[in-house]
Amino acid sequence: MPDRPRVILSGFADEAANQKTAVQQFAAFAALGLQYYSIRFVDVLGTGEIKNVMKLSRTEIHKVRRLQDEYGLNVSSIGSPIGKVKLLDVDDGTKNTYVPFKRYLEKEVKRACQIAHALETKLIRGFSFYHPRGTDPQAHLPQVVDQLGQIAETCHRSDLTFGLEVEANLVGGNGYLLAEIHRQVNHPAMVLVFDAANLIVQGYSSAEVLDQFRAMLPGLGWLHIKDYHNPRPVEKGAPIDEDILHNFVPADQGDAAHEAIFREFRAVLPDLRARLHRRGIPGVFLDLEPHVKGGGQFGGFSGPDGMGVALRALCKVLDYVGIEYHLRDFDDIKAARGF
Repeated sequence: MPDRPRVILSGFADEAANQKTAVQQFAAFAALGLQYYSIRFVDVLGTGEIKNVMKLSRTEIHKVRRLQDEYGLNVSSIGSPIGKVKLLDVDDGTKNTYVPFKRYLEKEVKRACQIAHALETKLIRGFSFYHPRGTDPQAHLPQVVDQLGQIAETCHRSDLTFGLEVEANLVGGNGYLLAEIHRQVNHPAMVLVFDAANLIVQGYSSAEVLDQFRAMLPGLGWLHIKDYHNPRPVEKGAPIDEDILHNFVPADQGDAAHEAIFREFRAVLPDLRARLHRRGIPGVFLDLEPHVKGGGQFGGFSGPDGMGVALRALCKVLDYVGIEYHLRDFDDIKAARGF
């Protein structure tokens, strides 16, 4: 009997920690049975100073390495904010910052590559830039394609892969636009990151979300897992105030219909795994980012209890559609102790 398709479970560890300390994050993930995590915000030294992973000092990175070894964890991806800056230096009424691209590439993107190497991951998560509020995102595709192509090449030269996430208010705000960006960039070091909830919040139906997932399949790299229930109709294509989004729910308990998504995902898993292996990536990650206690432009929160609920909901759907995954068991504990 052939093996069932298999994924690697991961998650944004900062969502599981009340004070976002490294110890809280790693203890929660180890207790949940996870062996991979995405690093985003963290208080490494337990002093109350929470930093984005891009701001960590060399000493803090070394401390993270020691702690994650202690808890038996590995980094799946760098949860960087690369690409969450303005495409053009214009006042559009938002608080988004603008950084000249050449300086951005030299400073921020190369810094992300250095951190990825230091934490021994092959993946960097990023975004597709903010176009001026109220303008047509398609009008900005040439500039975005050029800039993302340079980011992909920078990552490629460091033997890394850049994952471009679908998210509201960016040029790649839906699956169709993101798929077109991927097609035009046409670089092996750039893949796409699907997130159903990031489409549901924009007013897309479950059928439309599934269709956008299909559009992204040729460039798919990994998935973020969260769901959302819209309490009221949303005008599709309109700007989204991410700071007022409070209706995130565990997988397949909202409007995204994860069961249908995973059924189609199951069919492409073997080929996707093989493609990622060729780039030195251990497998296909499902990265929990549940936001069940709230989310915003640059992160979200679930708490240790919320992360546990979200993980169990995800596993339930995966079991139902026949996708394999691994959680720590007693054999892993014995192996770690040398039994």
